[in-house]
Amino acid sequence: MININVIDVESVSKRFDLPDGRTFDAVKSVSLQIPKGSIYGLIGQSGAGKSTLLRIINLLERPDSGRVVVDGQDLTALPKSQLRQARQNIGMIFQQFNLLQNATVFENVAFPLSLHGKRSKQDIAVRVAECLALVGLTEKAQSYPAQLSGGQKQRVAIARALAPRPQVMLCDEPTSALDTGTTRTVLQTLREINEKLGVTIVIVTHELAVVQDLCDRVAVVEGGEVVEEFAVADETTPRHSALGKELLLEQQRQHVLRDWEAQQPVV
Repeated sequence: MININVIDVESVSKRFDLPDGRTFDAVKSVSLQIPKGSIYGLIGQSGAGKSTLLRIINLLERPDSGRVVVDGQDLTALPKSQLRQARQNIGMIFQQFNLLQNATVFENVAFPLSLHGKRSKQDIAVRVAECLALVGLTEKAQSYPAQLSGGQKQRVAIARALAPRPQVMLCDEPTSALDTGTTRTVLQTLREINEKLGVTIVIVTHELAVVQDLCDRVAVVEGGEVVEEFAVADETTPRHSALGKELLLEQQRQHVLRDWEAQQPVV
């Protein structure tokens, strides 16, 4: 079977100027190949460069060097008008939801569809209804963000990202502001979107449980560099980074626990 990458990040680097005159290398010559239809994790400690790397994928941060190719288009070579069009193929979900507080759930999800004025009100209404149904929030269409729980707000953000029918969804710490139960619901929503629609998901997180529950592959980011990459389910690959080793240990603990529970008598 031919492995088709929907995202190719080729030797990208990003440097920021600091107020004291020094510079900070946030991303250092990183290359990634992300297969179409996968759920790909970027993990690392705070300040490792993973969020900057994610934002480079849709050029919210333009790299100083290197290329970003998404669905066959070199985003780094596109003029602004064509880049805006290409970004409709890339949904973005943020940690703090970024919803319009004075707009209803319906209006929030409709927002990216109404930007370019090419869709009728009826077409927009149909698409918004489809997206709210996908995330299980049909009955909240006329509610405002202040009336929603954190998990519901994040699912509205997911519906908004899905509205233009993107092939890629970028998620920047989407569960770090949520409790454990709500996190589980949001992860299940992302998993269903991946399975039902084939959307490729790239998720930044520092939570190993998120990686274990959701991701197919993961790259560990340290000091602006990818220090290792592996399939999450492959427990035979040696792990060299601290986070890689910690994830492997947690997987082994879970296996021991499941084996123990399976051996207990039914009461």
